[in-house]
Amino acid sequence: MHTLTHRIAASLHRDTSITFLSGDAAVEVPWRQLHDDAKAMAAALQARGVVHGDRVAVLGPTTRPLVTLIQATWLAGATIVVLPLPMRLASIEEFVAQTRARVRRADTRLLAIDPDLEPFLDDQPGDPARVGLAALWDEAMALGSGAFAPVDVGPDDLAILQFTSGSTSEPKGVVLPHKVVCANHDGIAERGRLADDDVFLSWLPLYHDMGLVGLLGLPMASATNLVLGAPQDFTARPARWMEWMSTYGGTVTAGPNFAWALATRALQRGEPLDLSRLRIGLNGAEPIDPAAVRALVEAGERHGMHPGSVFPAFGMAELAIAGTFPQPLAGLQTDVVDKRVLESERYAAPVSADAEHAKEYVRLGTAIQGLELRIVDPSDDRPLAPREVGELQIRGTSVTPGYFEDEAATSALFDGDWLRTGDLAYLVDDELVICGRIKDVIIIGGRNIFPEDVERAAADVDGIRAGNVIVFGVEGRRGHEAMVVVAETKLDGDLDAARHALHDVARAVTGLPPTDVVLVAAGSLPKTSSGKLQRTLCRQRYQAGELQLVDAPA
Repeated sequence: MHTLTHRIAASLHRDTSITFLSGDAAVEVPWRQLHDDAKAMAAALQARGVVHGDRVAVLGPTTRPLVTLIQATWLAGATIVVLPLPMRLASIEEFVAQTRARVRRADTRLLAIDPDLEPFLDDQPGDPARVGLAALWDEAMALGSGAFAPVDVGPDDLAILQFTSGSTSEPKGVVLPHKVVCANHDGIAERGRLADDDVFLSWLPLYHDMGLVGLLGLPMASATNLVLGAPQDFTARPARWMEWMSTYGGTVTAGPNFAWALATRALQRGEPLDLSRLRIGLNGAEPIDPAAVRALVEAGERHGMHPGSVFPAFGMAELAIAGTFPQPLAGLQTDVVDKRVLESERYAAPVSADAEHAKEYVRLGTAIQGLELRIVDPSDDRPLAPREVGELQIRGTSVTPGYFEDEAATSALFDGDWLRTGDLAYLVDDELVICGRIKDVIIIGGRNIFPEDVERAAADVDGIRAGNVIVFGVEGRRGHEAMVVVAETKLDGDLDAARHALHDVARAVTGLPPTDVVLVAAGSLPKTSSGKLQRTLCRQRYQAGELQLVDAPA
């Protein structure tokens, strides 16, 4: 069975459910009932002219109608396009422009939109037909599942059009056919040793591949118990995540590094919970701080959390989601290398943790079933030996065929049948270690400077917002590259102390002084819909003088 629709139908004999959380309320819906609702909504889509091969876009928060529409779109033989929500009020204009661009780029037949978001997207010439998500739900309930005309969905049909986050370039529509998503699900299930009694729990946004493909699509296709919260409920009170895990006996969950850091604080301060069932707590989607993972493990001990249950993995939209995965309960595994050798020779020479210039990287496990990894020299695609640093390339059953209606970008994405990831990495014992993005590396005096090193260290500077620092390279004197640090702050008045501290941190981490340190208003740094820092866009705004400075340097 290489389609999501076949897998969903084949799993309906199971007595399992999806539980929708909203604040402190919960509604449990058997997967069989959700399937009947999805058939009714598929009938409503068909009544509005949606046919096999069309694309249906949806814009709205995580709700039962939205989840039902996702399955309904597949039943109708169409492709789902889940559109990102605005990250913050300061980005509304950008949100509107990017939403319109995605809708048009996807050649959308129908846009289902939450009523609260309709005022932001007034109808314009060339826009697709639109319907309120609540209205579509009401239409579906009135029609009933009997009105649905079954569609023969094939493995090569497009299931998901997943737009990339746009952290280093304009978002592109990743083509994910049913067979690619199913292959990735199989790889996750095999490596994760998923069982009938697993309970998935997620609050991740459904416009991101980790939330849509991994934490919703997999339990939906296998009718595994799922407890689904909304991102806004997590961000309003992060302690809810671990409380939900305790209440519902969650065994599988995932989140980015910053979310696990918030969970750590909640576990340190909160009442005792029961986290003994957790066995897969994936940490991904952004650079992982080993110290933060260790702090989480320590904080979780009094709540019964298994010390090996939280671990990092690697994924990307072009693989549906999962690329590498450690063995379950393996916990955090790291590799300590000589930083100077890495920067000057692009070789990960192992050293002891207390050695001078030691640098610790997380190990991300081995390729999941159906995928192969290799590391190549970025200049000539020559395969490299273990511990030699180069570009990560991947091939196999979970790899996208390319970008939607973009031949040039698709051609640039591949080296033969190998997917170019754009990540600098190396292999050790067949396990993947990521060093950074090729486009983001700053080359000064023949050394490769990784922005994440400075950005992470800057989190300890008083008045600087952790996770809101961007470091990038610009052309300096005599054509050489120079380093710039841009950081968000809420400080008022004299900001010289913060600037000097950031300057000293950058110099201590890299051995080189930054050419400029800039402080900007809180909430103004450019980020993707999934919260990743946009270094390229920040560099462009810096060079154009468009950053929101909080104060001019003294």
